[in-house]
Amino acid sequence: MSTQNAFEFKALPYSYDALESFIDKLTVEIHYCKHHKAYYDNFINAIKGTEMESMDIKDIFRNMSKYPIAVKNNGGGYFNHTLYWENMKSPGNDAPSGKLSEAIIKTFGSFEEFKKQFSEAGKTRFGSGWAWLCVDNKANLFVCSTPNQDNPLMDIAEKQGIPLLTIDVWEHTYYLKYHNKRVDYVNGFWDVVNWDEVAKRYENGLKSISN
Repeated sequence: MSTQNAFEFKALPYSYDALESFIDKLTVEIHYCKHHKAYYDNFINAIKGTEMESMDIKDIFRNMSKYPIAVKNNGGGYFNHTLYWENMKSPGNDAPSGKLSEAIIKTFGSFEEFKKQFSEAGKTRFGSGWAWLCVDNKANLFVCSTPNQDNPLMDIAEKQGIPLLTIDVWEHTYYLKYHNKRVDYVNGFWDVVNWDEVAKRYENGLKSISN
């Protein structure tokens, strides 16, 4: 299998201005076309001519500790950004429903408490990185954060799990609009979460755990 078929640089699922007023058009365009695309291109170059060309990216992550740092940084950047774009939509201030909502309330006590813990993970991530909502191999939800372009699928992660929701807290994600006010950026994130997409990831995660 060629890398072109195995690893796709997906089109942005909405226009550059679709996330206004959470994130401005210029930031989305630069972030997607420059940062995300660079991670993708560098990842493809890093795995060229290796066994990883024909592997699923999740299998690469499961064995991340044995691969070069360029694969971790760029593969993580490529994968993490893809999830980030897909778990957002035009502002609507929606909330989860169904099984996902039930699991969040069971785990965190309330949706508001979950938001508080997730937001705190993003706001307090030192330097650059990500905050995550994940499901572990026992079907339990948890919140965590990772540095740089690491993610919870990697065998080097402090806590491993299947990502359901993520927020990018690298400065290039929000600096044009929010400057150094990461807290405001994280607070605004809840207006654009695509809970239907997060619910699908949860359902798929449960299926993969049970298989």
